[in-house]
Amino acid sequence: MIVDGVRAGSVHKAGYGHNGDGSAAQSVMARGVEAGDCRGVVRGRLVGVEGRAAVRREREPGVRLAAALSRRSAGWGGASTDPGDGRAQPGKRLCKQPGATADIDCGLAGTVMRFLPPVAALANGAIRFDGDPRSHERPLGPVIAALENLGLVIEHEGRYSLPMTLNATGRLNGGELDIDASTSSQFISALLLVGPATKTGITVRHVGAHLPSQPHIDMTVSMLKQFGATVAVSRSTEGFPQWRVEPGNLKGLDLIIEPDLSNAAPFMAAAMICGGDVTIKNWPKETTQPGDQLRNIFSKMGAKVSFSENDLKIYGTGEINGIDIDLHDVGELTPSIAAVAALAKSPSSLRNIGHLRLHETDRLSALATELNALGGDVDEEESALHISPSPLHSGIFHSYEDHRLATAGAMIGLVVNGIEVENIETTNKTLPDFPGQWSELLGN
Repeated sequence: MIVDGVRAGSVHKAGYGHNGDGSAAQSVMARGVEAGDCRGVVRGRLVGVEGRAAVRREREPGVRLAAALSRRSAGWGGASTDPGDGRAQPGKRLCKQPGATADIDCGLAGTVMRFLPPVAALANGAIRFDGDPRSHERPLGPVIAALENLGLVIEHEGRYSLPMTLNATGRLNGGELDIDASTSSQFISALLLVGPATKTGITVRHVGAHLPSQPHIDMTVSMLKQFGATVAVSRSTEGFPQWRVEPGNLKGLDLIIEPDLSNAAPFMAAAMICGGDVTIKNWPKETTQPGDQLRNIFSKMGAKVSFSENDLKIYGTGEINGIDIDLHDVGELTPSIAAVAALAKSPSSLRNIGHLRLHETDRLSALATELNALGGDVDEEESALHISPSPLHSGIFHSYEDHRLATAGAMIGLVVNGIEVENIETTNKTLPDFPGQWSELLGN
């Protein structure tokens, strides 16, 4: 996709709806799987590649998922067709027959490769997990080791990564697990989600040096409680954070998934970069999502942000300020913030984000490489990016098959003529028809 710079003030009163948060939607589907005889309806779930993949993959071990699609308007994370509702109900103990097999293609989705194996352990038979070549490099070892400690036999040839074959027996006994989740909070969420279905419950202790994206774990705990689970959060005698999930039946819910707030970043940034204003529909007043921090971050960088009833309005002020910020808990926002920082009038430092090197790509290296190739001034450290003002020029912005990198390139193209974003289709992972929505935003 080629993105040419647009004149200041050309973004006005663009309204965008919502598409469900991916982690939340997949957590809800997992809860529906374990909810005894109860059924759950997931409304506003994700329709991107990752969301559709989650539905397909949840079907594989025997879960009954029905798509009850309803027409909805296009949104800032939705396609112009149906985002769709999903109805999840359990089969008979995930009704795979002993000796049966299933193949799960995880693609490049971290939530799928980490959340689904514990749920699949409740099936019967051999379940093979694989994905894109890059998925073999993404961290998964702590989830595999934890499931092995719970008695599951997993074939991975000592790699503790994809591809692997999980030999499910239809049950998990539960127990106490010490894991290092320094590279991904999803390791903890994945294990907590299956806790109610275990025989004795699960206690998970994080024994690593640091814990990225803590708000995502808070989301998991909140959602488990919504479904009727008993969850206790405390610290061990050694001072490690720990979570205890008791065994028990869950209740099915008719639940509306919040918008994936992180997907709003490029649209919010457009108002800052071009001037004018953007309206984001149905922004929750209270939420545990890390994406909610965009309101505060972009305000500090020069935007004017306010609520208008249930919507969020962002106004460009004509100035973009640099920012010195610790993004450890909200690392997924880094590519968008880096793109805005590259257009700021003063330096920025984005700190404590070393864990992003293990995402869809090494995001620190990719951002530094691509911005510098366009004339930027980015200093890359092991866990930080330092961005200084520098005039940018035309060129190719490579996406590395990373949806967040692709949208960052599109943001740069708002004011720099001749930016070509390579493989913009990778945005389909979480933003179906992003090029169409982007063109609509700009009035093209």
